[in-house]
Amino acid sequence: MQDLMKKIVSLCKRRGFVYQSSEIYGGLKSAYDFGPLGVELKRNIMNAWWRDMVHRREDVVGIDASIIMHPRVWEASGHLAGFADPLVDCLVCKERFRADKAPTADEGAAVTLTFADKGVAKRALEIVEKQFGVVLERDGKDLKGAVAGDRGYLCPNCGSPWLSAERQFNLMFRSSLGATDAMDGVAEAIEQGALEGLAGRDLRAKLDELMKPSAVYLRPETAQAMFVQYDNVLQSMSMKVPFGIAQMGKSFRNEITVEHFIFRSVEFEQMEMEFFCEPGTDDAWMDYWRDERMKWWKKFANEPDKFRLRPHEPDELAHYAKGCYDVEYLYPWGWGELEGIANRTDYDLGKHAKYSGQKLDYFDPTERKRYVPYVIEPAAGATRGLLVYLIDAYHEEEVDGETRAVLRLHPQLAPIKVAVLPLTKKDGLPELARKVVDAFFRRGINAKYDEQHSIGKRYRRHDEIGTPWCLTIDPQSLEDGTITIRDRDTMEQRRIAIDGAVREVEDLLHQEA
Repeated sequence: MQDLMKKIVSLCKRRGFVYQSSEIYGGLKSAYDFGPLGVELKRNIMNAWWRDMVHRREDVVGIDASIIMHPRVWEASGHLAGFADPLVDCLVCKERFRADKAPTADEGAAVTLTFADKGVAKRALEIVEKQFGVVLERDGKDLKGAVAGDRGYLCPNCGSPWLSAERQFNLMFRSSLGATDAMDGVAEAIEQGALEGLAGRDLRAKLDELMKPSAVYLRPETAQAMFVQYDNVLQSMSMKVPFGIAQMGKSFRNEITVEHFIFRSVEFEQMEMEFFCEPGTDDAWMDYWRDERMKWWKKFANEPDKFRLRPHEPDELAHYAKGCYDVEYLYPWGWGELEGIANRTDYDLGKHAKYSGQKLDYFDPTERKRYVPYVIEPAAGATRGLLVYLIDAYHEEEVDGETRAVLRLHPQLAPIKVAVLPLTKKDGLPELARKVVDAFFRRGINAKYDEQHSIGKRYRRHDEIGTPWCLTIDPQSLEDGTITIRDRDTMEQRRIAIDGAVREVEDLLHQEA
């Protein structure tokens, strides 16, 4: 199966889908550029997502937020804490916290773990026994019988002594905003001796203090902007709960271990939607969006059985999540995530309300009550989606003793919808072909004029880049006004009227919509 990835990586460079970034300088690890065909494929995937998630619904609207946001946004979301301080993950509730702010406990002291409700406590009881071989006693929401370790502190969320090692999480890319370079302040502090005697955590904290006034960050996710703009969208668009806010755009993550070509990279594009609903209806909406998103990925696929839904186990859930499903795809290296659908409860709106001091709730005029909405979040990767559909579409078969490589991309996603091929470069055939191409352009259909090489090689070239239909102009076209249309997948050919060529392709595209 790894041979398949080698073929796809080769195809991507050879045919203009994906290039290594800065290749003439030796490339940049985990960074890629999308070529002429790759950008079309990615844009078609994102346009299809926007059409189905926004344009075809009355309860979802879109925004396009700035990549750089106020640093307080990332303080509220928890992303920023790891820049200057060592962070620790609780291995029971998954809370990530600053080690120096955690509650202390002497080694060997008896500790009690406390959770939000009995159900969460019961799942935690199972996690502790399964992962650490320790049997605790449950008393309602509390777990008793644990003992503090030599770390000297506990999880501030649940009181667990089972913790990960301390690590510096440099998740976000940091930059500076303003005319003054933050490094000037650092240089001045060095000259004045303000950093003398400092080392390790103290030195880092001082440097962060000097750089903080101008520090900004590239967003690690698009989601937070939709929470921050919740009230503006609610009021300006007269929305009523339930409703959603959608956004597509680039995100940047510096901690990612890159692997499998564009499967993981430091710069990627997301397609996310935050759906705000009344608490108590969230389970039903979770089921709805879980099913809708699975159907969406499958409808463009040749092999829909290679997609599956996987519910997160209790020990996988983020501390704020009530539940989560992954849409997974069977990649050549095994099952892996394509999209996550999470019930984020009211965690994010609550955090931003606390940090900003602004109310982020909803008043239901019918029921005459006020509440903070719960949020169901379908979050997909456009970059990863492109890779999935390339893998799904790639096919090889023997034709006349030769291997034919074909990308069986869904016509809605194909970079080029139709190629127009004059059989020769003379006798008026190129001129007629140009007129046909122009007719497609006027209808907004991406067509390609191609006269290079033999007709057989041109067919193979367009098979390999996923062009669904090829139209061939030949001498008969000048005589009777007909043209040959060839289907990519079946290779069947038939004659149609030149005047009806655009309508024919439009009808075929609509059949596939």
